[in-house]
Amino acid sequence: MSVLEKPAQKRDPNNPCLFCTDPQGVSLEGELAFSARDTYPASPGHTLVMPRRHVASFFELTTEEVSACMSLLAEERALLDKEFKPDGYNIGVNVGQSAGQSIFHVHIHLIPRYKGDVENPQGGVRHVIPKKGHYTR
Repeated sequence: MSVLEKPAQKRDPNNPCLFCTDPQGVSLEGELAFSARDTYPASPGHTLVMPRRHVASFFELTTEEVSACMSLLAEERALLDKEFKPDGYNIGVNVGQSAGQSIFHVHIHLIPRYKGDVENPQGGVRHVIPKKGHYTR
């Protein structure tokens, strides 16, 4: 790099909010919520559902916004079933930095799962905390 070149700046997705100003890959839209494919998908078809209103925590959503998001989750699932034919799904929301939230605009992950995508899927979302997914009954 020459003296005149500046190193590439990483864009802060929270300033301004990426989901408010530049949503990518929008697939479904409603009055209170919309959905889009995740730009860093955990699996083929990984989709985000989010309210239009900028709010950081899922627990701050209105009843109407939760309903709108849940309706879009169901619609997206039907689309993903047709296009990708997954064997299952994980649905998750990260609330707060300690839970892994990096964009502070509520977004619900709809992650298609496929037979064999992990060696042992037992415990599903419990794997967010290492060694807590596999347990004996």
